Amino acid sequence: MADTKPMNVLGIETSCDETAAAVVQNGTKLLSNVVASQTEIHAQYGGVVPEVAARSHIEVMLPVVEQALAEAGVDWSGIDSIAVTHGPGLVGSLLIGTLTAETLAELKNKPLYPINHVQSHVYANFLIDTQPKFPLLALIVSGGHTQLVLFKDHGNYRLLGQTLDDAAGEAFDKVAKMLGLAYPGGPSIAAAALKGDDLAYPLPKPKLEGLNFSFSGLKTAVLRTAQQTAGKDYKLSSSELPKLLTEKQKHDLAASFQKTVVDILVNRTLEAYSQHQPTSVVIAGGVAANRLLRDELKKQLPAEISYAPINLCTDNAAMVASLGYFQAQIHQPVDYPDIKVAVNPVLSM
Repeated sequence: MADTKPMNVLGIETSCDETAAAVVQNGTKLLSNVVASQTEIHAQYGGVVPEVAARSHIEVMLPVVEQALAEAGVDWSGIDSIAVTHGPGLVGSLLIGTLTAETLAELKNKPLYPINHVQSHVYANFLIDTQPKFPLLALIVSGGHTQLVLFKDHGNYRLLGQTLDDAAGEAFDKVAKMLGLAYPGGPSIAAAALKGDDLAYPLPKPKLEGLNFSFSGLKTAVLRTAQQTAGKDYKLSSSELPKLLTEKQKHDLAASFQKTVVDILVNRTLEAYSQHQPTSVVIAGGVAANRLLRDELKKQLPAEISYAPINLCTDNAAMVASLGYFQAQIHQPVDYPDIKVAVNPVLSM
């Protein structure tokens, strides 16, 4: 008879500014999900400061792991393996997570699996009641990544397109800073856009071949438009420009920018769907929480779309643990006795 014992995976995620640990059973059942956010720390800088992020991870890493185990109702005897993000991300932040995972794997004698952060965002969608079916098309949109990926099965995927410059989430953060809106930019832009006219400022969309993305030109267009709107058609500092814009102008610029980004993401997803006819579509990453993006895809895409809960769209360790389970079915863990995970800040799909 086959062994039906459940497999509990401890996930650890420290790729940027969230210190996270979670326990997931069989890749689909969430037992715990703990995230210590640094958002308030970095808000004063208008973005993530790598050195500050790394130090903050050190302070809370072990307590977060202990809390994840406690909330899952398991001790180390109930953990079957460990999964940890090894890239992409900030090198200092990644090192804190991987060093923690290496040490725990050796001390507790647990197999260890390195996890691709971008790929793990897709696996947040396996933690909902109805899991997506293969082949699946994934639109991954976050602060550092904008990609279209076709998954034929677990571990069998192909990158269809990606951003050639700024990621969508990065553009949201930079435009929010231009307009004097709070960090992180995604929620701030979305809130301001609700009060604005999304047709007030026509903004350009890149003309690219294939399924790639580009947001750098759009970001620059917003800056130039904001400068002209403020009556200052020259370079202004990030602190000066917002003071010269009215609240209505900020709201209209936010709405016009958000609409243009969503149009770009939806159009590319529709192209990919038409070309590959997947069984299901997954929207993953922090920008997947954007309500306008969800609404437009629902209206325009003739397919079942999977969304993780909002708290699983942004960085978390539950998605890492979920992918860790499926990785364990097809890959060997890091070799014993020299447990070492190489971090890769620029790891791609």
